[in-house]
Amino acid sequence: MALTREQMAQRVARELKDGYYVNLGIGIPTLVANYVPADMDVMLQSENGLLGMGEFPTEKQLDADMINAGKQTVTARRGASIFNSADSFAMIRGGHVDLTVLGAFEVDVEGNIASWMIPGKLVKGMGGAMDLVAGAENIIVTMTHASKDGESKLLTRCSLPLTGAGCIRKVLTDLAYLEIDNGAFILRETAPGVSIEEVIERTAGKLIVADDVKKMTF
Repeated sequence: MALTREQMAQRVARELKDGYYVNLGIGIPTLVANYVPADMDVMLQSENGLLGMGEFPTEKQLDADMINAGKQTVTARRGASIFNSADSFAMIRGGHVDLTVLGAFEVDVEGNIASWMIPGKLVKGMGGAMDLVAGAENIIVTMTHASKDGESKLLTRCSLPLTGAGCIRKVLTDLAYLEIDNGAFILRETAPGVSIEEVIERTAGKLIVADDVKKMTF
């Protein structure tokens, strides 16, 4: 059984550390805001100019003017700061983000990521992704392991236009958590109910199975 979007967000939240400044990309990454441990001080950044993003709002908290980079309504935590997008991108480009969580269409064994366009299809565009992959060293990609027609998204070489080259080291899919090193995906964890054999079958790029593959728990 594959992970739900919420479970993927919960697993990513385990990578957070006290004092981190974290940028959450559009899609599954935004859900991580709902799973920051209560006893942990983490500042979530959105490239449209919000530092200190909180959980998604309840109906009573809803403010249509308070949005993230994906135009979703959000809340601001105590100590939050609102500023212009130029300052926000200066923070990103200056390497002041400790962890970036991004979605992707494809990732390959060289750590390349394709996330901003599919030729012939209307997508939202790159947003801040190119700046984020260039300005951050600690990046986690969240994505489905395969497309709707069963084609692997973990490839030997990305087929779509790249967002960044050689910048990805960690990938969380709906089936597994993998690291990228020395031209291969290294399987570290599998989702509950997902076998190692299934991950092997659905991974097109070179895959190495670690000696101590763990089973995720929730």
